Amino acid sequence: MTSMQTADAAPGDLIARLGDADAEVRRIAVMELPYCDEDDILPLLLKALADGDALVRAEAAKAVEGFEEPEVVTALIGLLHDPVEETRRAAAETLSELKDSSNGGILLKAAGDADPFVLAAVFRALRPLRVPDSLAPALASLDHPSPQVRREATGVLGYLKHAGSLGPLTRVAMNDPDPEVRRIAVGALGFATDVEVLPALTHALSDTSWQVREEAAGTLGKLKLSGAVDHLITVMADRYWQVRVRAARSLGRLKAVSALEVLSAALKHEISNLRKEAAIALGEIGDPRAIPLLEDALKDPDPDVRKLAQLALKQIQISNQQR
Repeated sequence: MTSMQTADAAPGDLIARLGDADAEVRRIAVMELPYCDEDDILPLLLKALADGDALVRAEAAKAVEGFEEPEVVTALIGLLHDPVEETRRAAAETLSELKDSSNGGILLKAAGDADPFVLAAVFRALRPLRVPDSLAPALASLDHPSPQVRREATGVLGYLKHAGSLGPLTRVAMNDPDPEVRRIAVGALGFATDVEVLPALTHALSDTSWQVREEAAGTLGKLKLSGAVDHLITVMADRYWQVRVRAARSLGRLKAVSALEVLSAALKHEISNLRKEAAIALGEIGDPRAIPLLEDALKDPDPDVRKLAQLALKQIQISNQQR
């Protein structure tokens, strides 16, 4: 019989173990609590969150995942100040899984915390909740000394998709000293609806970090900005194939006929992922001049490349019939 089955069968024994003098006994009991037959385990979990042993508190922070009650959220925010790192990280991870936007108000009360770890955790939790009132504190934190805070604040803005954040996000994408912050900002610009963000995104195509360049190449395709085509063609010479994969994907989305040459070359690249994207892009562009190249790709050693080349040929055929 497993420990979980024991918890189901004997909740009274489980409750007794939660009060045991041995912290390890209490910790294991906390692990079993979510599987207990008790009608209301919330008070037991809240008590465990305040246990005198850090490992018990950490286990309790994991066990309350899925509980959205305000008292749980408040307790978890309190644990972000716990003296033990494992407990703090467990609390932050569980907070990041919140789904109920009504908890946004509780989180926002901690959005002015002086501790960078707490502030970053709060922004991380706020991000998927899309709470409108998180706009102001996120904008105010874009210049925070902590890169982690700036990363999470930038992520909040990307989720909110508020037009008022485009200017600040553009600045961050071009100037933040942390490459991960720049990458997140570049991705966040993907909700833009005009060409005002084009200079920032094309600037990011030459960023010193290949991850930023990769993100920029992908974002330009999502926005379908025709002015990006020549820049993306240039990026097809990037020394990182991951960047070229994103660029090829975007050139296909933009139906960039002028990219036929660089995509044709990519269709013969040693990296199969790049050959796959080139085949997809050529099919989306629909230029019949790509037919001989795609027919050659039907003999590619990678079965996925062969399959995508076949699909691309069908796309071109359909596209020509519709003209």
